[in-house]
Amino acid sequence: AVPLRDTATFIAKFMEVIVEITAAITRVKGEPFEIATLQLDDPAPGEVRVKLAATGVCHTDAITRDQVYPTPLPAVLGHEGAGVVEAVGEGVTTIKPGDRVVLGFNSCGECSTCLNGRPAYCKNFYDYNFGGTRPNKTTALSDNGSAVSSHFFGQSSFASHANVSVRSVVPVTDDVPLELLGPLGCGLMTGAGSIINSLKVCAGESVAIFGTGAVGSSAIMAAAAVGATTIIAIDLVDSRLEASLDYGATHTINSGDEDLAERISEITGGEGVNVALDTTGVTAVTRQAADAVGINGRVGLVGAPNLGDEVSFEVGASLLKGWSFQTIIEGDAVPQDFIPKLVHLWRQGKFPIEKLITTYPLEQINAAFADSASGKTIKPIVTF
Repeated sequence: AVPLRDTATFIAKFMEVIVEITAAITRVKGEPFEIATLQLDDPAPGEVRVKLAATGVCHTDAITRDQVYPTPLPAVLGHEGAGVVEAVGEGVTTIKPGDRVVLGFNSCGECSTCLNGRPAYCKNFYDYNFGGTRPNKTTALSDNGSAVSSHFFGQSSFASHANVSVRSVVPVTDDVPLELLGPLGCGLMTGAGSIINSLKVCAGESVAIFGTGAVGSSAIMAAAAVGATTIIAIDLVDSRLEASLDYGATHTINSGDEDLAERISEITGGEGVNVALDTTGVTAVTRQAADAVGINGRVGLVGAPNLGDEVSFEVGASLLKGWSFQTIIEGDAVPQDFIPKLVHLWRQGKFPIEKLITTYPLEQINAAFADSASGKTIKPIVTF
C-alpha cells in the first residue's frame, strides 16, 4: 500500500500543469542571453502567473549576468515586468486573473523593516531577489528536467510567462499602456523615489543629477514634477544631456569637456546645490556629488558600485556644511503605493516615460543591452 501522504503527493504532481514558455536564459557568466524554450510549473501559494507584455532592461540585470552581484546560473533574469495575470496560487485574494499588473522587487513582509513600511531594506532582500529560488528553495523553471534559477526580484520576467510572488505585484488601471510601465518596477521608481521619498526635494530647491540614464532621467522628471527650480543634468553623452532638457533639466554639464566644480558654482551663484544624486555607481563621481552640495546639502547614491568599493570624503572644511550622505535602494518606495502615484504623474504629463524608451523584441535582447551600455538607448524595453 502507498502511504496516504505519498498518494496525495503523487496526485498533486500528476495534476500539475507544466507550461512551456519562451525565455532569455543566462547560462554562463558574462555570456550573451540565449533564447530558449523552458518549462514553468504551477503558481505556488502566494504567487500569480503573469503573461508578460514587456520587461525593462536594467543595469542590475547586466551586472547580475556578469556575476558582479551573483545569482545561481543558469538563470532567467528580468525584474521590470508588466503583463496580465493568467492564474493565481493558493491564498491569493488581492489579485485575480485578468488584472493588468506591474512587477516590482520582492520582500519577506515579516522582518522589522518590512513591518515598518520599508520593504526595500528587507533583512532578507538578497535571498528573496538574488537567491534564484522561492523561499522554500524550489525553482519555478526547468530546462528539460534541469533546474533553472527563477524568481529574480520575485519575477524573472525576461520570459513570456512568470510565476511571481504576490508581494512583487502592483495592479494598474486599464487606461495605461503596459508596454511603458515595466520600468516603473525598478529603474524609474528608483530615480523618482530617490528625489521624492529619500532626499525629499522641495519646490524651489536646486538639484544635480549625476548620470542621465534611465534612473537619472526619471530623477530629473521627478525633480521637475515637485517644483525644483534648478535641475542640473551631468553626463558624458551629449545626446542624453540634450534629451534631458526636454523632460525637466534646466542646465546640462558634460563633465568630460567642462570644469564640473566651476560650472556648478556658476549656475548656483557659488552656493552649491541643495541636493546631489549619483546614479552612476562610480566612486569618483560619488565624491564629486558630495563636493557639489552647499550648506545642509543632501547627497544620495543609487548606482550599484562593485562590492567592496570605497569612496573618501573631505571632512575638514566640509564639516561646516552640515551635509548628509545616504545610500538608497529602490527609491525607498513601497511599490504598491508609489507606482500608482507615478502612473498618475504620467497621466498629467509630468512623468513622460515614453521619451526615454526604445522597444526591442525578445530576440533582440542582446542588442538592447548593448545599446543601453553604449548610451545609445536610455531605457530599452523587451516586448513579447
